Amino acid sequence: MDSKKREMILYGNMRKTLIVLAMPIMLGNLIQTAYNITDTYFVSRLGDLEVASIGFVWNIIFLIISLGMGLSVAGRSMIAQYIGANDEESARRTAGQVFSFFAVMGAGVSLIFFIAAPLILRLMGAEGDLYGYSLSYMRIIILGMPFAYIYFAFNAVKNGRGDMVTPLIVSAISVVINVILDPICIFIMGWGVAGAAIATTFSRFIITAAVVILVSLGKLGIRILPKDYRFHKDTIAKILKIGLPASFGQATAALGFTLITVMVKSFGELTLTAYVIGSRINSVALMPLMGIGWALTTVAGQNLGAGKPERVKSAFRTAVLYSLLFSVFGGGVMLLATKGIMKIFTDNPEVIEQGTFFLYMIIIALPLMGVFQSIIGIFQGTGHTKFSSALMIGRLWLLRIPMILIMKQFTDFGARAVWYAIIMSNVVICAVGIIGYLSGFWKKKTV
Repeated sequence: MDSKKREMILYGNMRKTLIVLAMPIMLGNLIQTAYNITDTYFVSRLGDLEVASIGFVWNIIFLIISLGMGLSVAGRSMIAQYIGANDEESARRTAGQVFSFFAVMGAGVSLIFFIAAPLILRLMGAEGDLYGYSLSYMRIIILGMPFAYIYFAFNAVKNGRGDMVTPLIVSAISVVINVILDPICIFIMGWGVAGAAIATTFSRFIITAAVVILVSLGKLGIRILPKDYRFHKDTIAKILKIGLPASFGQATAALGFTLITVMVKSFGELTLTAYVIGSRINSVALMPLMGIGWALTTVAGQNLGAGKPERVKSAFRTAVLYSLLFSVFGGGVMLLATKGIMKIFTDNPEVIEQGTFFLYMIIIALPLMGVFQSIIGIFQGTGHTKFSSALMIGRLWLLRIPMILIMKQFTDFGARAVWYAIIMSNVVICAVGIIGYLSGFWKKKTV
């Protein structure tokens, strides 16, 4: 399968290639997002504060996830470039190193954040029931992070080789387990918010154990030799060189979103609830755009490795076109169903009103997010993660957060300052990203 995918990526019709690679990713992301929304729906049956609590800690959880996802960018980019250059031995060795390194890193990160969780929540201003719900949910999710990191490794290895279908199947099975366990743990067992976290953690454990066993037996199309799992200094150094900027960018972005969540909370818990629900709905609209951007990383990596920069340009133009088409279609669907969507999660008129306005702003910003995801995809795929990280950091810390603070201080926009800042920051950062792409420095190989 890898040889056929390599042939398609390096020589096939670009429009067909991107769709073939992106569709499994879109479906996988959509399935995962559907679970997140289902999770939010079940928790919303407990009350608005319970929904606010899982949204309140989500960006901290995303911070932990982003450290692993950032390094997985390195694994995916390196393996893609090695496959493009037809260097199977280096691709296999990198795959083994990714698995080993991620397992160790996942355990270390989980331990640190489990201990620090109470302090983090206090610093964020959580108190009373919000603190209690948030802490129990956060700590249980953190315990499952080593399993999540191993899955990130598996995903990076398979995606780098051009296989997007197997991770889709694995993700779908995990989500099905999650959806089954959610109502059991939340309602039947009576564990409430903690039950949602238990369901997620247990499903991650089951699927990760299955992946590890099958990879060890060579049943998932990956032949990794025992020697490949032993730490190899030069390979680890390359993973860190490419991956650390991506991890830093994603982690810093997660901190930025955490600060924005704290700012939203300052407008009241109803505004926070609207923001949490709106953000979950937004994640559905972003799935196709993220799928295209993620597929672009593999296409860009393999073609750059094969010395085909013109095909990388073609891939980028095609990705932007597809992203804009999906943005217009997705925005149209959301526009027709905005209020109805909000009413699924809450019957509070104020939450519905604020959440509806937030969704209108999301619809306006979708085309910009499509372009942004394609820009991130090309720089991560070619291994130039410092620039993609700078874009992610700048969008929040240099643009969005200062904009929110300025509008909060000098205007009477109230909570709408957050929504306006989202659009303005996306406009500016897309312009910067396009300038970076046109400069052409991404053509330099990183492995």
